[in-house]
This record gives sequence, C-alpha cells and structure tokens, in this order.
Amino acid sequence: MDFKSFIRDVPNFPKDGIIFKDITPLLQSPEMLNKTTEALAQLVNGQKIDKVVGMESRGFIFGPILASKLNAGFVPIRKPGKLPSTTLSETYDLEYGTDTLEIHTDSIQKGDMVLIHDDVLATGGTASAACKLVEKLGGTIVQCNFLIELTFLEGISKIEDYEAKSLLKY
Repeated sequence: MDFKSFIRDVPNFPKDGIIFKDITPLLQSPEMLNKTTEALAQLVNGQKIDKVVGMESRGFIFGPILASKLNAGFVPIRKPGKLPSTTLSETYDLEYGTDTLEIHTDSIQKGDMVLIHDDVLATGGTASAACKLVEKLGGTIVQCNFLIELTFLEGISKIEDYEAKSLLKY
C-alpha cells in the first residue's frame, strides 16, 4: 500500500526550514484511514495489549482507533493542566528548553501491557517521556508504534530500550 502518496509535505510549517508531514489527506479517505489503522495494528503482531497510550495531540488520532481495534483501553498523555484528575508528570529536554507531559495516576495499572502510539517519531523526547510515565505507574511497554518516523532526527535512539515500529520512514 502506498501510504506515502497520502502524506503531504508542507514547507516552512510551523516555522522556516521545517517540512511538516501532513497526514490530513490520509485521514480524509475512508479507505486509507481503515487501511492505515489495520497496518498499524498489524505492527503489534498479535501481542496482548491492555492500554494504548497516545500523546497530545497527534497521538489522539490513531491511538483511540487502535485501542478499539486491539480491544484495549485508551490513555491520553497531555500537556500540563489539561487532565482533570490527579496526574504524574515527566519533564524532558527539547532542542531549546524543556517540555512536560502528564498522565492520570489511575490510568495504568501495575502489569498493564501498554502500546505507546504517536503519529510521528521525531527527536524522541515525547516518546521517551511517555515511556517513563507508563513505567512509573507500573505498566509494561510492549512496543512503541508510529505512523511516521523521521529517521534523520535519530529519535529512535531515545527509546532504544523498547521495541519500536513505524509504518513509514522518511
């Protein structure tokens, strides 16, 4: 399946020098949305998954769909102050500065088998922080799953202790 033909390059977004990988053309096609979901689920290779964790905001697109397909729950990880109940936070480094993610403290139970999903693996900071949050709550990370991996940013190195798979690599 030629998924790449449904990914649009948007130059200089969100700032000059960046080529943004826009997945909205893929999302607009019911056929491609279904085929992408199926292909992402197949990356899990039939492993037992209790929870799919998706990071704000693009992880919220396929994360819940994958959770439904895998008969698992969905857990959102968000920016600070966005979750309404008690949270655990993890701060991580960016190229210039830091950022923080939060997860509800009751969202992962000890021993839960967890799939981390985000639509893009870039520098790996978000995925690494998500893994740390899940493990602090007692979850076991089965795999990190991405629609797109931007290999030139070497984000995979920040999650090298985990099984990681991507549908598309650029």
